[in-house]
Amino acid sequence: MDSLHTLEALCAQNAPSGFEGPAARTAAGLLAPLMDQVTVDRMGNVIGVRRCGKPGAKRLLLDAHLDEIGLIVTGVEDGFLRFQTIGGVDPRMLPDREVTVLTEPPLFGVVACLPPHVQKKGDENRSVPIDELFVDIGMDQETAEKTVPIGTPMVFRGGCFPLSHGKICGKAMDDRSCFTALVRCAELLRGEALDVDLYIMGSTREEISGAGALCATFALEPDCCVAVDVTHGATPDAPKDKCFTLGGGPAIGVGPNMTGWMTRLLCSRAEAAGIPYDLEVMGGHTGTNAWEMQICREGVATAVVSLPLRYMHSPIEVLDSGDLEQTARLLASFVRALGKEGDLC
Repeated sequence: MDSLHTLEALCAQNAPSGFEGPAARTAAGLLAPLMDQVTVDRMGNVIGVRRCGKPGAKRLLLDAHLDEIGLIVTGVEDGFLRFQTIGGVDPRMLPDREVTVLTEPPLFGVVACLPPHVQKKGDENRSVPIDELFVDIGMDQETAEKTVPIGTPMVFRGGCFPLSHGKICGKAMDDRSCFTALVRCAELLRGEALDVDLYIMGSTREEISGAGALCATFALEPDCCVAVDVTHGATPDAPKDKCFTLGGGPAIGVGPNMTGWMTRLLCSRAEAAGIPYDLEVMGGHTGTNAWEMQICREGVATAVVSLPLRYMHSPIEVLDSGDLEQTARLLASFVRALGKEGDLC
């Protein structure tokens, strides 16, 4: 399966934080032919391991999270669904959005929007707060109460489709695009002798707590880990010092929470392989699973590799397919180097 089909298969799954089952099952199926063993732990993390067979080999963990942002039903009012958010949802983009209500079978819904003709004066310039919004599923009160229990999750509708010049648009690219890169990395390494035991993880609950990566890292006891997540892609209205050009390759995190030798090795491997990359300065918490993995037990050597993504936390996230391939190539080159340049971990 090529990377576009892998990405399409992953992004087609509706799997908000805490409800990652569909994405986890797909991820496990993608990893199974490439790893020695694939398991799903108590937190729902998908973990594949490829052992190198060498005594005392170090353990390297590559992580990308499987969950997506979403909504959760808090009540039914006149047949309309009131809700809270799951993860970092921007209220400004909610009105008029199409959603999938994750009942069995799923329902189509729309986030209601008051027409401008009946708005109060000044409302046209106001961002509507979450507690004033609701989802219309076309039902009356009695039917809605029977059909949609309190606590039912919802996700934004969206596919995965190509734009021009190698760009791809869709929902849940954060962070299933990076898990796609991990699958591609495993493909690039297939049949090669390694000097480390390689663990690839599709983690859960990153958008709300990072609990999935935290628990799995504690159990796996890796010697070093790489959090692979998205970063902000450049657009004309975005601050240039915080965003990265699509098509310019992955961004390698640099800062006090990154382990220096890992960052340097990632950079040197990119340069040796002719992989374009940017440096992303991260002055503190990276906003990824890196922190949760880093602080496990007595501490874990940690690095961050990021894929530039436009319109993060929306149903129309956009990436460059070339960046996805370059991210996979960088990670594969990094894996090959471990153990061949001394006892680094």
